[in-house]
Amino acid sequence: MSVRKRAVVIGLGHQALEDHLPGLADSQFAQLAAVCDTDPGKLAAQAQKHNVPGFTDIRALLEDVRPDFAVVAVPHHAGRGVIEACAVAGVHVMKEKPFATSPAEAAELVAQCDKSGIELMVTVQRRFHPLYTAAVQLLEQIGQPYLVEGRYTFHCPDPAAGWRGQASLAGGGALMDMGYHLIDLLIWYLGLPDRILASASTAAHPDAQYDAEDTALVHLAYDSGLYGSLLISRSAGPKTEQLTVTGPRGAVVIERGRLRRLAPDGQLIESLTREPAWPSADAAQIDCFCRVLDGERTNPCGPRSHVAHTAFLAAAYTSQTSLTLVDPKEYLL
Repeated sequence: MSVRKRAVVIGLGHQALEDHLPGLADSQFAQLAAVCDTDPGKLAAQAQKHNVPGFTDIRALLEDVRPDFAVVAVPHHAGRGVIEACAVAGVHVMKEKPFATSPAEAAELVAQCDKSGIELMVTVQRRFHPLYTAAVQLLEQIGQPYLVEGRYTFHCPDPAAGWRGQASLAGGGALMDMGYHLIDLLIWYLGLPDRILASASTAAHPDAQYDAEDTALVHLAYDSGLYGSLLISRSAGPKTEQLTVTGPRGAVVIERGRLRRLAPDGQLIESLTREPAWPSADAAQIDCFCRVLDGERTNPCGPRSHVAHTAFLAAAYTSQTSLTLVDPKEYLL
């Protein structure tokens, strides 16, 4: 790969500033060519900082810059329109999660990508972090799993702020947003559950006006006999991120900076830790995407693979409102 691919970042929120822009700066195979945002002040600051042109109009950006790919990190309700604009322009996409806000939207985006011939990779950086990939090997050593427990929490002082507090714009709350990462790990390691029972709450801040859940609890069941739950909250501190999978030969505990394998009695057998800054996982995903575009790699996080994530979310939200067990496979369109 002699010439670096030209990338643009569309959407300059927290995710772009903390992950995608640093990831591009550290990439071997891509370089930032332009930035785009609807906020002129934010746009001017980042364009000046990175010495690249800035655009408030997506179509003008795609026409003038003609990038190889776009990193799309926009509010959930705007993602579909941006992907469609990129598809029309023949520009490949790295899409900040979630892939889609509903099974119908997911099916339409899969068809759009197929029709236009663009590659789309969903940015689930944990799949490119050494600890999470090492967990695949350790899970083989604990036997057939029978219990999975996930927890991802932090304290957001104002869950009503911005578009994330409005279900009509976000498509959902904590479960669809931050919970997407745990859902991705669950599907990667264990597959799509056969039954889901979910509950959600908007009670953490009684005086605030919002309808996108701040907390969700999802119970899971597999026909294999595996059971468990995921607890997601953007109102309950302290910040924690953990997934524990237990089998007859012990457990694997996966955290953001540490991986452990435990004996059945809980004693530590082995552990791995990683210290470098998180954006290195984003740079690894960007470099992988560049190799995908060159035909050197298959796309591990393409649109079709994330239809399952959308089905999981649809089943969880249906379960929450119907108060019944729901099979997510019914939403695989």
